[in-house]
Amino acid sequence: MALTTDGLQYHIRMKEGDVGRYVFLPGDPFRTDLIASFFEDAKLVAHNREHKTWTGYLDGVKVSVTSTGMGCPSTAICLEELIKIGADTFIRIGTAGRVSPKAFDESLDGIICTAAVRDEGTTIQYIPVEYPAVADRHVVDALARAAKARGLNYLEGITQSKDSFYGQHEPDLMPAAARLHERWNAWIKGNVLCSEMEAAALFVISSIRGVRAGAIMNFKNMEDTIQVACDAVRILAKEDGVIK
Repeated sequence: MALTTDGLQYHIRMKEGDVGRYVFLPGDPFRTDLIASFFEDAKLVAHNREHKTWTGYLDGVKVSVTSTGMGCPSTAICLEELIKIGADTFIRIGTAGRVSPKAFDESLDGIICTAAVRDEGTTIQYIPVEYPAVADRHVVDALARAAKARGLNYLEGITQSKDSFYGQHEPDLMPAAARLHERWNAWIKGNVLCSEMEAAALFVISSIRGVRAGAIMNFKNMEDTIQVACDAVRILAKEDGVIK
């Protein structure tokens, strides 16, 4: 186990008791500050490299937010270490690009991800590519119910998790341009709704480790998306018997 000399997880710099079982996972360290502003009694616990963590409470339930950094490699490290110190329910809060025509509906507030295309290299170090990257159905349901209760419009569906931002946005500058275009057209025809860089690792590793994970992608107002994620945790905590 990779620990510091004082017994902390090597990358996130925390130990058991520093985080709640429910953890929000933005990519951006600066977004942790915004998410933590929705907590009660939020305290900065650790900040090392791209991983910044606040811990606080939602309706008396201990929760945390930790930034994963960009991409599946750092997300995998962050997730593994959070699981080691007791977290078991994760909701990624992020942004994404639109892919299939359905996602270009301007009334959409965002996407609740049900699964991810494993178009990245991290998870093949865990398990063969035939293994699906699927969100936990209870987390997806909680996010969907929370969004509906707030009158917001989040479409449910599949995201593409990629390794190269510029491979998507500037494919013609790449020697592999023809392949990139071919695969992008396949995602469109396959009704993939959005594209981001972390969900596949989150879903695959959570399934392997026996914990729960979901993801919600924002198209409009990030504060609305954070509120939905917070409400989803309240729903899960109640169903888990943590909130009476």
